[in-house]
Amino acid sequence: MLVAVVAHPPKFGATLASFDDAAARELRGVVDVRGTDFGVAVYATSTWAALRGRQALTVRWNEAAAELRSTAATEAEALALVRSRGQVAAERGAVDAALAAGHQFIEAEYTFPYLAHAPLEPLDAVIERRGDGIEVWMGSQIQTADQMVIAQVCGVRPEQVQLNTMLTGGSFGRRAQQGSQFAAEAATVFMAAGGRRPVKLLWTREDDIRGGFYRPQMAHRLRGAIDAEGRIVAWEQVIAGRSILAGSSFEGAMVNGIDQAMVEGAADLPYAVPNLQVSVHVTKSPVPVLWWRSVGHTHTGYVVETFIDELLERAGKDPVAGRLELLAEQPRMAAVLRRVAEISQWDSPPPAGRARGVAVVYSFNTRVAEVAEVSLGPAGEPRVHKVWCAVDCGRAVNPDIVAAQMEGGIGFGLGAGLFGAITLDEGGGVRQSNFHDYRTLRIGEMPEVEVAIMPSEERPTGVGEPGTPPIMPAVANALRRLTGKPARRLPLVPRG
Repeated sequence: MLVAVVAHPPKFGATLASFDDAAARELRGVVDVRGTDFGVAVYATSTWAALRGRQALTVRWNEAAAELRSTAATEAEALALVRSRGQVAAERGAVDAALAAGHQFIEAEYTFPYLAHAPLEPLDAVIERRGDGIEVWMGSQIQTADQMVIAQVCGVRPEQVQLNTMLTGGSFGRRAQQGSQFAAEAATVFMAAGGRRPVKLLWTREDDIRGGFYRPQMAHRLRGAIDAEGRIVAWEQVIAGRSILAGSSFEGAMVNGIDQAMVEGAADLPYAVPNLQVSVHVTKSPVPVLWWRSVGHTHTGYVVETFIDELLERAGKDPVAGRLELLAEQPRMAAVLRRVAEISQWDSPPPAGRARGVAVVYSFNTRVAEVAEVSLGPAGEPRVHKVWCAVDCGRAVNPDIVAAQMEGGIGFGLGAGLFGAITLDEGGGVRQSNFHDYRTLRIGEMPEVEVAIMPSEERPTGVGEPGTPPIMPAVANALRRLTGKPARRLPLVPRG
């Protein structure tokens, strides 16, 4: 079996111009070097030899279509867009009149960075020919699409491709690419080597962190109004960022030209605000984007739950009681909120130097409410001590798995919201490369988590993703009580 690694373009949208492989071919263990549509593939008898061979290449890239802007520049573009209305995704009442007539008014802008999936096990695949067919071993979240792409590249029928789905060290959406790019790369590298000898394609963690397919960079602008009786009467939300579906094989899932993943959790705002408008702008860039654990709710959940908290505070209402007033027509949402308030003893004061924040998010047909207890570290960084979680996922077939998924989702979301950010320098190069500079949650930073599962006879719903969206708004709401300042830019620990 040959081991293959690929020298990918260092900037998104760049393509291979030429390469010199003379030095690589002289290295012991290097068997072959081939140019492909994905970059330059180095084949060797071992991983070490393949990596050394890639390092020895001299590659020239065509950057004519590459992303050369920094993330600071694309963030500024998105912020400029949200200052005017986009394509309307949801509307009720008369938001302009309600905003103008409001007794109190709040306006806020939020920004969210690109996020890598950063699974502990980076991408890999083994592919070989078996008689007239192809057999593949790889992690996959969309097996049918991957099978079809491999068949097309290898010149066989889909039924001649046996795809063995391997258990992977995390994925979180990384192995669910709209165009099956990794499957196509594995098949292309295999065929470029002759399509006879088995090939194992490896991505290093650096390849993965710098390889794109990120949670999109997003910006939001909100305006809200409260009347003289303390009721929230207007909510305007403008969202700008990348569409995951536009231009992909899943574009047909868009509704009226809008990628619902951009507006989910906002266009279907659960709170009974009589005048609402949500609109969206779509930005463009060669940086590839992808679903990331809980998809659009990663940013809409944060925005909605921190903004509603500010509005309730301005109206002089308790965060739990105020939400319950607005959830009168959402009994299951109200129930998880009451339950998390009960188990966290919301009405009792937290320990000295700490504050509690709450959030409740409906995603993947599941309702999750969370309370986070937070203090400030020596440098003013948030420290999360405990999280209480109430989840209504219908009938809990395996309660241990439900609890484990809530715990995992909380840890995943907390790490990203505190530290996670992929940044492009001026010129388009990705600054981060591994866990030393793409920070994640460490074992000692994981809070204690208590999970309460709501008894239900309703049909089971999702649990793999809904634990993630409420954690960061709950933390941010607690942080605002500690500091008096809203947190409208993630991650909460400043980006390096």
